[in-house]
Amino acid sequence: MELLIKKWLLDPVVGKIVFSLLAILFTISAVRLAQRISGRYVQNSERRYRLKKIIAFSGYLLVVFLFSIIFSDKLSGLTVAFGVAGAGIAFALQELIASVAGWVSMSFGRFYKIGDRVQLGGITGDVIDIGMLRTTLMECGGWIKADQYNGRIVRVANSFIFKEPVFNYSSDFPFLWDEIVIPVRYGSDYRLARSLFEDILNELTGEYAAQSKAIWHQMTERYMIEDVKVEPVVTLVANDNWVEYTLRYIVDYKNRRVTKDKIFEQLLNRIDETKGRVRLGSTTIELTAAPDLDVRLLQIHAPATDPVNNR
Repeated sequence: MELLIKKWLLDPVVGKIVFSLLAILFTISAVRLAQRISGRYVQNSERRYRLKKIIAFSGYLLVVFLFSIIFSDKLSGLTVAFGVAGAGIAFALQELIASVAGWVSMSFGRFYKIGDRVQLGGITGDVIDIGMLRTTLMECGGWIKADQYNGRIVRVANSFIFKEPVFNYSSDFPFLWDEIVIPVRYGSDYRLARSLFEDILNELTGEYAAQSKAIWHQMTERYMIEDVKVEPVVTLVANDNWVEYTLRYIVDYKNRRVTKDKIFEQLLNRIDETKGRVRLGSTTIELTAAPDLDVRLLQIHAPATDPVNNR
């Protein structure tokens, strides 16, 4: 028994395995220590996150490099076995391989980055982590209205970028167009209503329009896309019930709900100040005319009764 143990301990393959395990433990400890130190001295959250990712990726490369050195004499003999097993492994792990390929594509293809708001795999949220296999999102929407967080963290496989469209709300152009439809009753002062709506939009969204104009100019240089009007626009259409104004404006993708709240508040206040010259339309029914009604009551006399027989 002792001879077998000594022979096993002196086996070079066993020594290489033990050395490999020690190298892995040393690399993991060094990576964690480096990440901890970087977290103390780097204050910017984005830089700290990227530095930690670089350190972790460097640790992976170091482990692969050490394995290639330790088992360099064995790799040539395993080439044929790897070739035979490669097809089966690729078929069994096709989703895993597709996720890794998606990670490589995201690294060089400008699909999205940390902090972008995207819709991926039917899930809308902010990207808070990009791993080799999965992208982690802080979900928006769901049972929460507008673009607010609902508290759920969703992990989506990176392979989804090859299967479904990737909607990015903030990558090249961090602004969105939004619209509000305002019904105005017939008989109102239409010119006053248009002027009032335009003033409110310019006051609350004019800054976003000015900021987005320069960014859109950069978009026209990078992509085959025409120039566009980013200033607020008010359009009018008449239907069967009321006059309908559509307020179109541009807004920062994170401030859509807040901006809409401010616009509605200003609209209601300014409409009240018109003293009835501008009146909002609604689905209430108003009776404007009715035909004359001629109501006649007929009096029917009951027959006389005999008080004697009715006793």
